[in-house]
Amino acid sequence: MPAFDYSALNASGRKVTGVMEADSPRTVRQQLREKSLIPLDVHATKNQLSSVGGLLSNNRLSGTDIAIITRQLATLIHSGLPLENGLQAIGQQAEKNRIKRVILAVRAKVREGHSFADSLRQFPKAFPHLYCATVSAGEKSGHLDIVLSRLADYIEAQQLFRQKIQLALIYPIILLVMSVTIVSGLMIYVVPDIIQVIIDAGQKLPLLTQLLVSLSNLIGQWGIWLLPTLVIGGFLANAFLQNPKAKRLWHKRLLHLWGIKRFSRGTNAARYISTLAILTQSGIALSEAMPIASAVVPNIFFRETLELANSKVIEGHSLSRSLEDTALFPPMMLQLIYSGEQSGELANMLERAAITQENDLQRKIATLVSLFEPLTLVVMGGVVLIIVLAVLLPILNLNQLVG
Repeated sequence: MPAFDYSALNASGRKVTGVMEADSPRTVRQQLREKSLIPLDVHATKNQLSSVGGLLSNNRLSGTDIAIITRQLATLIHSGLPLENGLQAIGQQAEKNRIKRVILAVRAKVREGHSFADSLRQFPKAFPHLYCATVSAGEKSGHLDIVLSRLADYIEAQQLFRQKIQLALIYPIILLVMSVTIVSGLMIYVVPDIIQVIIDAGQKLPLLTQLLVSLSNLIGQWGIWLLPTLVIGGFLANAFLQNPKAKRLWHKRLLHLWGIKRFSRGTNAARYISTLAILTQSGIALSEAMPIASAVVPNIFFRETLELANSKVIEGHSLSRSLEDTALFPPMMLQLIYSGEQSGELANMLERAAITQENDLQRKIATLVSLFEPLTLVVMGGVVLIIVLAVLLPILNLNQLVG
């Protein structure tokens, strides 16, 4: 059943909009009148362009939206509700019209006889390849509700991790911005006036004070161009990284750069293994799951290396040995995968390896974030101390001369 966008007037004369499923626009108008609404405009939702392969940018759903939809659908299917009815219930109660359009359009494809996974693939901006492949495996295995629950757990864990980092960074970032603003104000407006008084008194400036004056003049003259320069620099860097060769080279550098290589490798490895775990647990063969899992890895060089590992697995090599040859995976993770292969519990050990690696990364990030705040205080305190010393030194010298 197609979906229609509508706009109507309610009893108080306020305009309301929404999405409704019906056989025709005439039926929509009739249903609106039954709800004491005066229809103004009814037309087929633009999202149904998906039936001919066209998609609009407003089809994109956030990770939080997808997690909620997945959890609700898993609960409804587990309770015995047919997939079509579950999609209808979710679509009708969705508060965001964007979600309602997508869900009702997916339901329309399901009613036409398409599989749920194929219906989702009509909206690649809303449902990524990993999501569709996992749903397809759930349909084939007959355990769609279990697979959807695992998907919801996976998406919620990723969203929770991002939220923790964002919340943890709010205060340090505010502190840093305020500190930079205060120091800049001192350098531009306060320091020059104080120094000018000392110069007018005929006092020779110490080296530290001379350096501070030079820096203050530099900030005063060129500080206004700092933000435009950063914006232009960011734009040029982004344009440079749009080149495939440059982007690949940069991604390769990130995996070997001292200080961040362990974090960069660990992040990509955890993303890959966690995806591989959920796919194998859903019944997808390892040789089919590896290309899907590698596709969600953000680092291009890491992804290319995984393609070589996939080729080795197809040739008959073990997963642990193939991943070890890449020299990009932590030893602990490889040992867990090897144990899973030996015990016949590869899917469970992949999940354990992913959880272990993600927990390790979260601890490292939490430690770095916790250190960022006191480090900011120490650095800003040091900067203020230098400013105070640079101002006080000539004043003390001046007092000694007067004495």
